[in-house]
Amino acid sequence: MSGIKSSGEKRLVLVSGRAHPQLALDIAAELGSELVPTDARTFANGELYARFDESVRGSDAFVIQSHTAPINEWLMEQLIMVDALKRASAKRITVVAPFYPYARQDKKGRGREPISARLVADLFKVAGADRIMSVDLHAAQIQGFFDGPVDHLFAMPVLLNHFREKLDPETLTVVSPDMGRVRVADIWSDKLGVPLAIIHKRRDPLVPNQVSVHEIVGQVEGRVCLLVDDLIDTGRTIVRAAEALKAAGALGVVVAATHAVFSDPATDILQSDFIDSVVVTDTLPVPEDKRFPSLMVLPIAPLLGRAIREVFEDGSVTSMFDGAA
Repeated sequence: MSGIKSSGEKRLVLVSGRAHPQLALDIAAELGSELVPTDARTFANGELYARFDESVRGSDAFVIQSHTAPINEWLMEQLIMVDALKRASAKRITVVAPFYPYARQDKKGRGREPISARLVADLFKVAGADRIMSVDLHAAQIQGFFDGPVDHLFAMPVLLNHFREKLDPETLTVVSPDMGRVRVADIWSDKLGVPLAIIHKRRDPLVPNQVSVHEIVGQVEGRVCLLVDDLIDTGRTIVRAAEALKAAGALGVVVAATHAVFSDPATDILQSDFIDSVVVTDTLPVPEDKRFPSLMVLPIAPLLGRAIREVFEDGSVTSMFDGAA
């Protein structure tokens, strides 16, 4: 049988959707476990099916899925897997969604809009999920959308370790690309012991993925700027921010983001002269055709594996982050 045995014969079961199989294998390796063999398929009419090839009765099950394109298909597959686990008498079911789907639709900006992030939480609950684990939610309030425990993990330690080795704190400034990320950027600047700058951007609510005006608050001239964000989608916003920083006299611009959504034409746009390097994690798959010379992809599996172990052993996920952030 796959999984880890512990005292009282509690059994950890790892199952994975088909969106990012390598991440699931890496998490299993971190835990010294194996993925439960799963028959997951798509029928000719597009309907999805999933069946586990061994018993999961009484287990502590973790369903791993990365919500990359086609996002609705992978969301539905994860819901179906949760339902299958519930009906197979798993004792506790945790949804592991490193990149929470529909996280950007977390409030009503205008009338007659949906709050799709809440809808997704309700879908997970109805399917049978007992808890959700995710990395760097776009908005912290999403934790409150789910009626149960939410393990909100931070990729910051993974990224910070990389930048402590690569960047000189004497010439470094952390930059928040917009007002919404200021709190996160502030923590980054504290941890690195470097100044903080903020880009105030004005966006036309009727035109998606477009930013009109940039105003920079803070000193960036003659400094290397570390732009920190939770995700990169098309890349347009981050390149405009980098352009504004270079125009203000920045020596270099390094971009750090947890989730590499990389919708077209991100790969081309991010190879801009205004950006020196881009560092992301593999919460989402980054296929070879979306990689480029100045891109660095850091592994997120050690973080997720450790969090899964803490949850399974009834330990403390918060202790992984020193209670900070």
